Amino acid sequence: MAQSEESSAAAPKPWAWEGRSWGALAACGGAHILHDGMSALVYVLLPVWAKAFALNLTQAAALKSTYAGCMALFQVPVSFLSERIGERGLLVAGTALAALGYLLMGWTGGFLSLLFMLALAGLGSSVQHPLASSLVARAFETGQRRAALGTYNFSGDLGKMLLPGLAALSLGAYPWSHTTTGVGLFGLAAALLLPLALRGVEPTPPAAPQPERVSASPAGRGIIDSAGRGWGILDPAGFAALSLIGVVDAATRGGILVLLPFLLIEKGASLQMVGLGLTLVFAGGACGKFVCGLLAERIGIVRTVIATELATAAGIGLVVIAPPQWQVLVLPLFGVALNGTSSVLYGTVAELVTPQRRARAFAVFYTVITGSTALAPLLYGALADHAGIPLACAIMALTVLLAIPLSFRLRV
Repeated sequence: MAQSEESSAAAPKPWAWEGRSWGALAACGGAHILHDGMSALVYVLLPVWAKAFALNLTQAAALKSTYAGCMALFQVPVSFLSERIGERGLLVAGTALAALGYLLMGWTGGFLSLLFMLALAGLGSSVQHPLASSLVARAFETGQRRAALGTYNFSGDLGKMLLPGLAALSLGAYPWSHTTTGVGLFGLAAALLLPLALRGVEPTPPAAPQPERVSASPAGRGIIDSAGRGWGILDPAGFAALSLIGVVDAATRGGILVLLPFLLIEKGASLQMVGLGLTLVFAGGACGKFVCGLLAERIGIVRTVIATELATAAGIGLVVIAPPQWQVLVLPLFGVALNGTSSVLYGTVAELVTPQRRARAFAVFYTVITGSTALAPLLYGALADHAGIPLACAIMALTVLLAIPLSFRLRV
């Protein structure tokens, strides 16, 4: 009996808020729905803004690039700050700031002022991915972590489906400024509710002293020192390969999603049909994350990445050549391939880093991915202005295949 009590006392204790794990997942998932929905909404609004402010494709792409660029720029600083003051307060503040950017968009009078409001919204959204991912990973430290992160990632796709679809309906009856104002007010309400939903969530515990672990290769030297400081990356080569695959995949996704509304309009689609088309892509993407997550468990990460990137290249070709009446069938299938890789990549990050440095690692990973999402629309928008949308899409289809040789560097 004494021995049993002794072993029980010696057993590692779970986090104090482990009983709230599912509540933390629900709160972080809700934030993900809102933030990813606001990001996806920009794609629907691009043709509207292009018409309202007489923008070419490069200028329209710059609007999305500004939003994504500000998200990318501040994710790492936010992750450092969260280690000092905790994730919860920053997540709430960022959500409020993103909502404020949307709320003020309706008062913009031109391209530059709209660009500024999108920068403000992007800055607010920079907190969500690294901090919420870290909270979810820590909430399920003792098990089901990959499934929890997969659920968290799936929640973002719900936002991508809901907000563009609802906005397309709204844009058919009201000015675009009413839509952005409504989204801003909803976001502010969500920011007020987040502190209640995240009650009991404590800051990340400080890194405990641990034996020195230094990579034998020069590239990895000093990643973790004897005090647990540093970036916490256990496999530098694997993390680099994972990030590069994410860059290629995200650049293709960012480029095609900016050009897709204009491509559909060229084919004769209405604004409502554009919103429906994007909703179908994101719905397929949500299914793709689930299906490809299961596929990775059965055939491995490398084979899954190869399959999804080949399917993405083929899907881009189909979207370009398919007549309008076939897009309803093509777009959901294309979405499955387009988003399938990301679920495999996101779920692998936590396996390559120490628990105390997950916020940093997620921030680095999301920064390089969001950065490529910011740059790609500018490059492909300029290319489409000069050579046409079909040629820009063909180059995208070839570029995404670069992820295949990179996948052989993964060892997880």
